[in-house]
Amino acid sequence: MDPKEKKVREEELNVEETHDAAAEETQDQQTEEQIPLTREEELEKELEEAQATIEEQKDKFLRLSAEFDNYRKRTLKEKAELILNGSEKSIGSILPVIDDFERAIKTMETATDVAAVKEGIELIYNKLMTTLGQNGVNVIDTKEQPLDTDYHEAIAVIPAPSEELKGKILDCVQTGYTLNDKVIRHSKVVVGE
Repeated sequence: MDPKEKKVREEELNVEETHDAAAEETQDQQTEEQIPLTREEELEKELEEAQATIEEQKDKFLRLSAEFDNYRKRTLKEKAELILNGSEKSIGSILPVIDDFERAIKTMETATDVAAVKEGIELIYNKLMTTLGQNGVNVIDTKEQPLDTDYHEAIAVIPAPSEELKGKILDCVQTGYTLNDKVIRHSKVVVGE
């Protein structure tokens, strides 16, 4: 190989190397430019997804909040109606007893048989007590029971006629009542000592 050819060959190799180096550099620059663009696009996509999720959750929250508010208002309204009209069933069951009392009063105006009137009043009283019992009202038992301050109120203490009646109820001045096992009026009683 002649020196001129050798020199031309070296120049060609240098040109190829320069061209290859330039091509590599261009490719590296393109890759570097693509990476940030791809990363930016990914971040932008993630941001859009996050914003969509936030909007969806916000919508769900607003709907749930409105639904709860409606529920709260509805239950308050129902509670108010129960307070106003809760005794409707009880009153309705007592009305027939009132009708019986009205008939008894009308009959007493012309009645001459006291025993029949007394029997009629007792029947009406028993009917009333049965009706109250069906509505959860019960009489507090006091006869010869030991004093229980949860159910009884002692208004007087007298000497007991016998030893076994000491500390027990001798007389009931006012009857007490429970409604579904809750005391609505204590029995006023006389206790022996």
